[in-house]
Amino acid sequence: PPQRCPGLARAAPRRWASGLPVNVGVLFVPQQEAWVVERMGRFHRILEPGLNFLIPLLDRIRYVQSLKEIVINVPEQSAVTLDNVTLQIDGVLYLRVMDPYKASYGVEDPEYAVTQLAQTTMRSELGKLSLDRVFRERESLNASIVDAINQASDCWGIRCLRYEIKDIHVPPRVKESMQMQVEAERRKRATVLESEGTRESAINVAEGQKQAQILASEAQKAEQINKAAGREANAMLVKARAKAEAIQLLAAALAQQHGSAAASLSVAEQYVSAFSKLAKDSNTLLLPASTGDVTNMVAQALGIYSTLTKPQAMKTQDEKPPAPTDLQARSTEMPKAEQANSS
Repeated sequence: PPQRCPGLARAAPRRWASGLPVNVGVLFVPQQEAWVVERMGRFHRILEPGLNFLIPLLDRIRYVQSLKEIVINVPEQSAVTLDNVTLQIDGVLYLRVMDPYKASYGVEDPEYAVTQLAQTTMRSELGKLSLDRVFRERESLNASIVDAINQASDCWGIRCLRYEIKDIHVPPRVKESMQMQVEAERRKRATVLESEGTRESAINVAEGQKQAQILASEAQKAEQINKAAGREANAMLVKARAKAEAIQLLAAALAQQHGSAAASLSVAEQYVSAFSKLAKDSNTLLLPASTGDVTNMVAQALGIYSTLTKPQAMKTQDEKPPAPTDLQARSTEMPKAEQANSS
């Protein structure tokens, strides 16, 4: 048989090159093994596990195939990626013999053939990917290698179960560039996170100020409402009651004897005091035509007052007849009022 490749020195030794069982007529085949028997140099049959009988000198055990899962170490090799980066990659291959006849007569060294096929398939698949995709798509790369091996190894009676990449060695300069890229990406993420934190902080501060202003305005509104409903309302009620009492007292005073004369005197005093305040606040003055005629102004005020009090007087006369003393007082007051108007 041909010699193995130096890279496969650590692989399992060939099962048919040495240690083949000797035909003594009665043989016991172990479990998970298949013994290929040749009679007079031609394939005769495959012995099943258990007790078997052979004809000495005519039958010969030519191959012993293990039906267990076999692990093969794929040696390190160089491959070039799509972006022209040279990588050193090694892997592990898991396979199983499915057909002992094909594994014995379909290929001279099935393990060596599968190993070489795995290496060439790995190179071709890596040439389709860039360096970044090699690290991200290791599972898809392993699946592609397994599919390629199974398509070629069906005629060998071997099925590849799994292929795993153990190590990927990158050139030193490329490794330094990748580390710089990773550091730059991390700095970028840190900057983005810091800016997002600043933005969130500003938004929170603005929301807090907005809520504070809303609450302050609502508190001010509630305070004004409380003031309007409480103190100011009470003040207005007190003022209205005081004014009502003042009007009642004034009406009672006017209903008394000589009330009209007292009202006339009060109007005259207010008129005189109003003229003393003219030209103090503004240069523009509005004066009546008869400013110097105080008697005429007082007569007009009394006329307006008597006009307003006539309906009330008539109503009181209808309700209660006037006393004789009131009639005499009015008869004595009328000549005095006429004299005052004439003066």
